[in-house]
Amino acid sequence: MTKKYIYAFAGEKTDGKADMKNLLGGKGANLAEMASLGINVPPGFTISTDACVYYLKNKNNLPPKLWSEVLAQLAGLEKTIEKKFGDSNNPLLVSVRSGARVSMPGMMDTVLNLGLNESSVLGLAKRTQNEWFAFDTYRRFISMFGNVVLNISGESFESILEKEKFKRGIKFDTDFSIKDLKAIVKKFKALVVRETKKKFPDDPMKQLRMAVEAVFNSWNTDRAVIYRKMNGFSHDWGTAVTVQSMVFGNMGKTSATGVAFTRNPATGENKFFGEYMINAQGEDVVAGIRTPNFIDQLEIEMPEIYQDLVSVYQKLEKHYKDMQDIEFTIENQKLYLLQTRSGKRTAESAIKVAVDMVDEGLIGKREALMRVPANQLDQIFHPMIDPKAKLKVLGKGLGASPGAASGKIVFTPERAQELAKNNEDVILVRMETSPEDILGMSVAQGIITAKGGMTSHAAVVTRAMGKPCVSGVEELIVNSKSKQCQLGGVKLKELSPLTLDGSSGMVINGMAPLIQSRLTRSFTSMVTWADEVRKLKIRANADTPHDAKMARKFGAEGIGLCRTEHMFFNEERIFLVRKMILADNDKARNEALKKLLPIQRKDFIGIFKVMEGLPVTIRLLDPPLHEFLPHSTREIKGLARELKVSSTTLLKKIESLSEANPMLGHRGCRLGITYPEIYKMQVRAILEAGCRLTKKGIKVNPEIMVPLVGHVNEFKIVREYILEVAAEVLKKEGVDLQYKIGTMIELPRAAMTADEIAMEADFFSFGTNDLTQTAFGLSRDDSASFLRQYVEQGLLNHDPFVTLDQDGVGKLIQIAVEKGRKAKPRIHMGVCGEHGGDPASIDYFNRLGLDYVSCSPYRVPTAILAAAQAVIKEDH
Repeated sequence: MTKKYIYAFAGEKTDGKADMKNLLGGKGANLAEMASLGINVPPGFTISTDACVYYLKNKNNLPPKLWSEVLAQLAGLEKTIEKKFGDSNNPLLVSVRSGARVSMPGMMDTVLNLGLNESSVLGLAKRTQNEWFAFDTYRRFISMFGNVVLNISGESFESILEKEKFKRGIKFDTDFSIKDLKAIVKKFKALVVRETKKKFPDDPMKQLRMAVEAVFNSWNTDRAVIYRKMNGFSHDWGTAVTVQSMVFGNMGKTSATGVAFTRNPATGENKFFGEYMINAQGEDVVAGIRTPNFIDQLEIEMPEIYQDLVSVYQKLEKHYKDMQDIEFTIENQKLYLLQTRSGKRTAESAIKVAVDMVDEGLIGKREALMRVPANQLDQIFHPMIDPKAKLKVLGKGLGASPGAASGKIVFTPERAQELAKNNEDVILVRMETSPEDILGMSVAQGIITAKGGMTSHAAVVTRAMGKPCVSGVEELIVNSKSKQCQLGGVKLKELSPLTLDGSSGMVINGMAPLIQSRLTRSFTSMVTWADEVRKLKIRANADTPHDAKMARKFGAEGIGLCRTEHMFFNEERIFLVRKMILADNDKARNEALKKLLPIQRKDFIGIFKVMEGLPVTIRLLDPPLHEFLPHSTREIKGLARELKVSSTTLLKKIESLSEANPMLGHRGCRLGITYPEIYKMQVRAILEAGCRLTKKGIKVNPEIMVPLVGHVNEFKIVREYILEVAAEVLKKEGVDLQYKIGTMIELPRAAMTADEIAMEADFFSFGTNDLTQTAFGLSRDDSASFLRQYVEQGLLNHDPFVTLDQDGVGKLIQIAVEKGRKAKPRIHMGVCGEHGGDPASIDYFNRLGLDYVSCSPYRVPTAILAAAQAVIKEDH
């Protein structure tokens, strides 16, 4: 049986549907669905992703008999439309558009108006009685085909247009005369000859085949590959190609084209949102060539069409039960739908839309929870400009993607990448962005464009990235070559400080003060629903009362990791720590520790107060001692003066503590065994703090955690003197304080002998950062230089320090869980590494049946939602 590669959509003759996205791509599947719903869709056909995969795997050869199938479908389309492809009297023109199974806005290629040549353009002019329209369409086709298929820079065609406008003193493409357009067509064709050494192809069948192959090839353009890597999409899917009869928005004042969302994609407000242009084609809106009109204006200019559009969008949203992103064209007062898809939206918008749709009875709570990508949830904590600040506003555009950002301005994506590598915050300023800018956009704090609207490339991509964007700043003059811009009468050179507010559209001179945004009612509802579903408890990694307070505000149910070493790095404390480390005898060391004790106790009192009634897991000192010591000559001399020793003596002492491989050296419980007085001081501080608060009626739940245990005997030794100190403190304070003693499982040997350790421990906390390091034999700090290549070359599916390696490190955790629970069924287990805030890793921890995960405070909402989503997936 011959494999089917082509699926038609034309009213009753439609043989595709919405759930065929993997085969037809999102565009093809949804066009078929709309046609089946009776919506006015220009007929056409979709070449499946299978054909693309075959083409790319077989050295760019199409599947056998595919082209004969294309020609048969084209003949059917001619019959339906009653036009002839390439005809000089009544020509059928088509669009050739890409469409992957997931939305990849602007990442792959499209060719419009295909089928025109010197003969058919005259037929189009005669048939429509609109010569201006025919030649405007022809020049558009040559430039788009030249760019997409013949690989000629789009800027080369744009440069010709701009020169012709300048010569004639006009501003817009619509101001060209018929004579101007004919001259531009000739210049475009001459450019093609100069660049390719060949004439522009006039045979429509040749044009069609070249365009289909170009769209297949666009699957592997740099920008498409980068976008897939950024979003974790497979490179094996391929793209479908949709060949669709053209309808024209550039036929004059009775025609238009637009892009709209059934709700506001930035805020989620239930209000029809979009833009359109009279006498234009689709790429004009998306590319930001002119700043378009808001959709409300269409109700005034074409009231009947507007009402038709409202009816269609309401029908689509009700059918798909999700916010839709639609593309439409109006040809001589007749409405056509060219695309619908699930709309890209900010996290704030996703939450509001999902909660509102539950309130409206469209979806249930569990469906709502699955609608919000957990890894985007931290977007809602984007900074906003402090309302009390005095601002120098330079100009205003469209608030295209919410949040505020400050940084040094740059004018090219390459420069943005260069500065971002040095950890500098940059704002990318462009006339308009294009898909080639994707890497620069991904590292910038925010984006500003002079052109474009709320549905331009910049707006759509930044909303998906969760970055602030202001588009359509019409007064902004950008000169990328001279690396400067002008706005509000102020000239700004590269690296000038600038702030943008992607909510209001303001562009502000200098670095405006930023504050954190406030939580919404929709967010609170979403978290409440997630709490009803999830099994995993969510704790936070917090080392200060401020962080603990923030974590509790976001819904943390305790602290899963309090790193005591972070408490030592201020000026007063670091001196005492250094004095303790460099002490030559026990007496000097104990004197320093005695001064550190009340400082540590005060730290713990502050954290315990904030986390009243909730567990607080405190990790005893973990890093090697030399990390607390100075390394520069100036710092060493300064410390020598304070300690009243010679620089030479101090340097020798520091050198004696240095290690060849400190991550596997004298640290963690090894430190506590060789210098027990350090751990004893910390335990005393923890328990004294707990006892004093208990006396005041504040409920405290301390959990003392011993780091880097590799052998049960290490844990036994440390546990013994924790118990000794505890007995002494509780007796002295006269308080029966309940506390736990547990360990981190962060070494492969600990995981393999977890049953032995469990017999002695009250809890396990998996330190997945170090467990990943030691399981892979990788240094987290040094491996960054080559791990990216591993991921790019497909050696690893992802960075194992970002998403847990389930096949290796995950197996070690699984072994430890099984062994630990067999030895002690009620032992408490959690995760405190960075993976505790990663949705894919949380899904795995849920399946393992762990009790909790712990992550940074700002990732607590992400973890809460991901834990609920893990349960919903498990139930399905």
